[in-house]
Amino acid sequence: MNPTMQEMIEIFEDAKEFGAQYIAVKIEMDGFEKPEVIINEKENIDTKLAYYKNTYNEDLTHKYSKEIRIVNYSYGNSYDEFLNTL
Repeated sequence: MNPTMQEMIEIFEDAKEFGAQYIAVKIEMDGFEKPEVIINEKENIDTKLAYYKNTYNEDLTHKYSKEIRIVNYSYGNSYDEFLNTL
């Protein structure tokens, strides 16, 4: 099952509702052996979501660089809490 923008939006909304301290996205890029994990604090949730909605397609591929794609996302109150779910 491939993640979608709508599912990611729901996760970001859940993070806000539950008062999570952090939101994270895992991004794969062609040419890199390992994915990149981007972590943002709760104060940036709305701004980052707006950025992702503007920059990524519904299938979470980058609008301007198809070799970049979001493959997972999560939230939590510590890095350890959500890194295990990504």
